[in-house]
Amino acid sequence: METLGLQLSPTIALNLPRRPRKWNYLSGFAPVPIATGPSFSNSSIRSNGVTRMQVVEEEFEVKQMKDMAAARKRWEALVREGKVKVLTPREAGYAIQLSHKTLLDVRPSIERQKAWVKGSTWIPIFDVDDGLDAGTLSRKITGFMMGGWWSGVPTLTLNKDFLSKVAEKYPRDTDLILACQKGLRSLAACELLYNAGYENLFWVQGGLEAAEEEDLEREGPQPFKLAGIGGLSEFLGWTDQQRAAAAKEGWGYRLVFSARLLGLVLAADALFLGAQQVGHYLEALRSH
Repeated sequence: METLGLQLSPTIALNLPRRPRKWNYLSGFAPVPIATGPSFSNSSIRSNGVTRMQVVEEEFEVKQMKDMAAARKRWEALVREGKVKVLTPREAGYAIQLSHKTLLDVRPSIERQKAWVKGSTWIPIFDVDDGLDAGTLSRKITGFMMGGWWSGVPTLTLNKDFLSKVAEKYPRDTDLILACQKGLRSLAACELLYNAGYENLFWVQGGLEAAEEEDLEREGPQPFKLAGIGGLSEFLGWTDQQRAAAAKEGWGYRLVFSARLLGLVLAADALFLGAQQVGHYLEALRSH
């Protein structure tokens, strides 16, 4: 798989779960766990082939974690050495309004379509993988079964045209403010652009999710803080972002999600009862 110039597999490495770590500069990150392959019960591990497969998968995961740690050190160095300047979302808003700097949104389309900064340029560093080949379908199924149904996180693929599309629109001396949803992918994009010769780079720390509504001029149907959530957790209102919104909005906001939960429970009961009735009907047919 192409490595984004970051010495790691991008689709996996930028979503690896990790142990909490204190960063001097890179706060506000919240990676999204992704599926790393099927698990096997003890009863299913019978052959040496299956055991070897598990060993290879574990070694692959360890390598990805090491690569991610190395990438974080490089990104931290970019910030510490001043090669990438840090902005809060509010400072980014001031820079856009007063200095007419360009905000480059590198989020995937599924997040961009929910909320975006007015006047921003959208060039994703990763986007939703729409491929239908066997490998992509396998990753999609695995990702869905390993938590995608709950979080709504799609299978992403590297945008191979990222650098060329940026170069088409902006010369290398342009002031570019880079933002994503949580701050991690935009920092990876900063490294790519810096290595390609862009030196006037600004990184929105914490991403758009850290922005208050008054910080940046928003367009789109949802607040910035809700653009990165999805799946069943979003439908039921069980994300941290929605809990924070509920604390501000009051009981009316909570009642909407309580009604959804009640509807889901009733639908599950109806399906269970329906399945029982179908089972009884089939048994009656067989008995005759």
